[in-house]
Amino acid sequence: MTDRCEGELLGALQRGDERAYTELVRANTGKMLAVARRILKNDEEAYDATQEAFLQAFKAIGSFQGDSMLSTWLHRITVNACLMRLRHRKRHPETAIEELLPQFDETGHRIESGPAWTEGVVDRLESAQLRKVVRDAIDRLPDNYRTVIVLRDIEGLTTEEAAVALGVRPEAAKMRLHRARQALRTLLAPHFAAEAE
Repeated sequence: MTDRCEGELLGALQRGDERAYTELVRANTGKMLAVARRILKNDEEAYDATQEAFLQAFKAIGSFQGDSMLSTWLHRITVNACLMRLRHRKRHPETAIEELLPQFDETGHRIESGPAWTEGVVDRLESAQLRKVVRDAIDRLPDNYRTVIVLRDIEGLTTEEAAVALGVRPEAAKMRLHRARQALRTLLAPHFAAEAE
């Protein structure tokens, strides 16, 4: 993460060392800004949320116990700053998660919600148009589900790191991620379904 070990950096931050603050910002701004952009979909708001997150982190650094990595802690603060902005701005169109999850009949068997996907779905994802379709589908998910997909599947955090960033238990993060992926599959089904014969 930085030139010095994390424990040493944390100690310097908690002592108020300005060079440590600069080091923390330089090492993490790009990653935090990328997370904020993916959640907020607006560069100006992403910059503001990232700046707010660092200010909050600097104010709270004295109480940080080092239970997680500094970068994971910063992710959590950044995600929270983004979620606060989302709550205050006009809501984007969302689809209720329940409508997108698999349905089951009275015997417990899954009711197929659409046609099977074609074999070449992964190859088709290479095109810019289909990447946009996927991004737009992710944007339609409710905030809690969209955020966990962004953290796990786009940012590449582990489930445990995503849980810390979201302020939930790992089991809750896993459940959200599972439901988010199921819902995303439902939203994408019309784009990737095999052609009717």
